[in-house]
Amino acid sequence: MIKRAIISLSDKSGIKEFAQELVFFGIEIFSTGGTAKTLRELGIKVTDVSEYTGFPEIMDGRVKTLHPKIHGGLLARRKNPQDMKILSELGIVTIDMVVVNLYPFEATISKKDVSFEEAIENIDIGGPTMLRSSAKNFEDVVVIIDPNDYKVVTESMKKNNGDVERTLRIRLAQKVFETTSRYDSAISNFLKSKITNT
Repeated sequence: MIKRAIISLSDKSGIKEFAQELVFFGIEIFSTGGTAKTLRELGIKVTDVSEYTGFPEIMDGRVKTLHPKIHGGLLARRKNPQDMKILSELGIVTIDMVVVNLYPFEATISKKDVSFEEAIENIDIGGPTMLRSSAKNFEDVVVIIDPNDYKVVTESMKKNNGDVERTLRIRLAQKVFETTSRYDSAISNFLKSKITNT
């Protein structure tokens, strides 16, 4: 059952309706930075990740979600008693859904006269890390990287009493690894071009 979700987005299209659906199902929402601000402006109750972890966002937002309270909650196997015991001992809650899309690296480097420093700052670290943790643990975590999947997820939840069927969980996890692979390739190719041009 999905009890808690993290939402952290660059592309916020469609998030109002989707977040409202999550609220309808009684799902607690954690969020960061600009996404939390957007959700609050839409009237949606949000808990800041920093409030939950007890650790502030630092380094101009470079470090927000890289914390054991986040990744423990994502990677814990719900059917593994030892994993669940560790969560209990450390005061970590399970996180059952991750809704994340990445800093727009490819769009950034396609801009005319973009600086090298701006390109580097648009390399997402926390996003891919959360996505990969969630996708690895797809049996217990629903992971959404593409706003086009909001509708199919909510339809599945309506059919399954607030849960998402395994076949869709696998498909969403596969999309994560496909997307992050492409994202990493774009970064690699960009840096390779800088080596060639020096």
